[in-house]
Amino acid sequence: MFIGIDHGTTAIRFASSTDGFKMSRSDARDFVIDDLTRLCPVEEIEGIALCYSMGDNFTAITDIRRLKNRGVITREGAGEHVGGGTRVFDMIAASGIPAIAIPGIHRGSDTDPRFKIYSHQTSPEKIGIAYAVSRDLGNTFIVSDTSSNTVTLLIRESRIIGGFDACIFAPGTRHGALDVDAIRRIDDGAETANEAFMHAGVTDNLPEELHLPTIALFAAMECASLLLLAPEAKVALAGSCAPAIAKEVRQLLDRDIATYDEWSASRGLSMIAEDIAAGRREILGIPVDV
Repeated sequence: MFIGIDHGTTAIRFASSTDGFKMSRSDARDFVIDDLTRLCPVEEIEGIALCYSMGDNFTAITDIRRLKNRGVITREGAGEHVGGGTRVFDMIAASGIPAIAIPGIHRGSDTDPRFKIYSHQTSPEKIGIAYAVSRDLGNTFIVSDTSSNTVTLLIRESRIIGGFDACIFAPGTRHGALDVDAIRRIDDGAETANEAFMHAGVTDNLPEELHLPTIALFAAMECASLLLLAPEAKVALAGSCAPAIAKEVRQLLDRDIATYDEWSASRGLSMIAEDIAAGRREILGIPVDV
């Protein structure tokens, strides 16, 4: 059996092709390998694909035991460090089970160079989502992952062309871009940039009745902008907000929308692990170095 591990904003999700479970990032600080028996006996695990944080210190899918600093430049920056993801990474690395780490998409990645105006385009779990979506939608599509944050990617002819990371454009429930007020608070020393990012989403800035309509509008806007580069692309939504906003995004874009739930990343990662074990050496334009 092959397992995918999604290091998400609020939880870490573990999935095979048929089953899954999740742990809060706080609970994951006590993770042990035997927790994977909730999916299958440990001795039956043939391979694991996992993510860690931003994945911005490498560009190829790599054996986790060969990564430096767990594949990140620094744990500081956009996001909250809890310790659960670190524990899971280290336990998997020490387990002896074949395991690969998925990189994020950043300036070192082989994407449309115009997107490299920004240092980071997506964290690695979105690669799992995109791989799962590719099984259904084919070679050219846009996928917007909408949950604590919103991240949207364009895949054209089976290659990641570029995308919008959480701190650039569309808000999620918790995170979003830093606006003028946030910049002022940072300059005044009232909070750090990371603290501002952590509450730039709809939950802290809009009344509840506007939360989902706002996420739907901005996710649709990200999809519409990426359609400029691939008008023929199909469109998918993923993440915990996807089922709730799919109808509105469909109306805004005036096209069909495929919908995926919060398990799409970990399940897609399990598919990547299985295909690489079978000999595949490229995933959506990302080289495999194992």
